[in-house]
Amino acid sequence: MTSAHVPAIYHGAIAHTRHGDVPNHFRHRLHTWLVDVDDLPRPPWWLRPFVRFNASDHLGDPHRSIRGNLERWLAPRGVELDGGQVLMLAHPRALGHVFNPITVYWCHRPDGTLRCIVAEVHNTYGERHAYLLHPDQSGNAEADKEFYVSPFLPDNGRYEMRLRRPGAHLHVRIRLRDEHRPLLTAVLTGTREPATTGAIARAVLRQPLLPRRVSALIRRHGIALWLRGVRVVPRRPHVHQEGIR
Repeated sequence: MTSAHVPAIYHGAIAHTRHGDVPNHFRHRLHTWLVDVDDLPRPPWWLRPFVRFNASDHLGDPHRSIRGNLERWLAPRGVELDGGQVLMLAHPRALGHVFNPITVYWCHRPDGTLRCIVAEVHNTYGERHAYLLHPDQSGNAEADKEFYVSPFLPDNGRYEMRLRRPGAHLHVRIRLRDEHRPLLTAVLTGTREPATTGAIARAVLRQPLLPRRVSALIRRHGIALWLRGVRVVPRRPHVHQEGIR
């Protein structure tokens, strides 16, 4: 049943562990948001430049709503929500910039039970790809890798995801593996705070340029891997899932 307190800010960290021949690990503090796509945050005017959730930053037609685009994407895949609640975990646009390595949508039926999860993945080349997931009762789901994310990862493999809907705490885990071993594990954790005006202001003051920082850190770690001699995998052409892209 849907009982999440939204909108909410989760204060925590992202940790990446690269397995294999050239292991690497990093952890960075951040905050992220959980919102109802039908009732997006409306902060005071002086905070709006730091908190904007735009349809253009997610899948579909930028002139439609986030929900409208999600339902339009789900329909040919045999999924109807019939007005059920959709919770979205994402970074907002701040001062004109946003970067979400992953946006997660928990899509519910009208009775509040989970219908499906959509994991929308973005890369630093301005491309995106969504995965339709049907998790088990523990929030575990798997999907074949279909989208080029990093020049330091193979263009195939399988994702193992744990995407429990956030409550008081957030814990999202994504692991990419090939047929022999894990290649990469990413874990996003956090503790919920109601998105009051004071909470938003404090988050902005602590990390006013968070989306730009996320983008910069990804590139910095990529350069470090390249300097360590990690093989670069050529980028293959991306087949867009959306006709308007």
